[in-house]
Amino acid sequence: MGYLNSVLSSSSQVYADDAPVSGGGLSQNGKFSYGYASSPGKRSSMEDFYETRIDGVDGEIVGLFGVFDGHGGARAAEYVKHNLFSNLIKHPKFISDTKSAIVDAYNHTDSEFLKSEKNQNRDAGSTASTAILVGDRLLVANVGDSRAVICRGGNAIAVSRDHKPDQTDERQRIEDAGGFVMWAGTWRVGGVLAVSRAFGDRLLKQYVVADPEIQEEKVDRSLEFLILASDGLWDVVSNEEAVEMIKPITDPEQAAKRLLQEAYQRGSADNITCVVVHFLGNQGTTSHSGSV
Repeated sequence: MGYLNSVLSSSSQVYADDAPVSGGGLSQNGKFSYGYASSPGKRSSMEDFYETRIDGVDGEIVGLFGVFDGHGGARAAEYVKHNLFSNLIKHPKFISDTKSAIVDAYNHTDSEFLKSEKNQNRDAGSTASTAILVGDRLLVANVGDSRAVICRGGNAIAVSRDHKPDQTDERQRIEDAGGFVMWAGTWRVGGVLAVSRAFGDRLLKQYVVADPEIQEEKVDRSLEFLILASDGLWDVVSNEEAVEMIKPITDPEQAAKRLLQEAYQRGSADNITCVVVHFLGNQGTTSHSGSV
């Protein structure tokens, strides 16, 4: 195993004067390209992290993309960035049973993070919205309220669900485990946390699980691109607006920067991180015309 393009797939996330960090790359097989843009936005601290990685597993070129939005500090989001995908591609069933490998990797990464937190006196947690590309399969796994949206046949389709405590099934799961959900400016688990699933959050762990919901999509000629973003984007830009905004932009790094700039201009009060993946199998059949 090992990186196939370690230069493209590593990102240091060093911010200067709040300028966005951005970059991108292209898979060796020419099947997908990706770009990212990330900024603290109007916040004084940065708790968003992202990962864009291309690797090889059992002879397959694999794309791994993630957005991780921390709360209670950056510790959990940074840990998940550095460990989740490594744990996943080492899983013995990564190719043969990718969904179960993803579930195991999420839960293993969570338990290892919690072990590392024993001496911390403040809880930290993180969302994780990830996309795994294996052959003609796109698997989107989500914990928390970062979100994944695809453009298929010109239409915006959410391929993840925001995990909020007031959702009927999430509230039921929390109450069945002995917890409660209450209104404190927004709906919160135990009156504290505004997401119902996350990595970390040791004190709420029996209610705030790291079990991902996974959706699989076929990569075919109708699948144009994918957006992964933290709620710094989705708080102020709808799924449909985001897709329409970047349809004409063929460079995914420019597309990610466009989304970030729009969220900032619309007054997003949060850190903003966007990853855009273009699927290149339908090039020549679409009317995309240059980047802006």
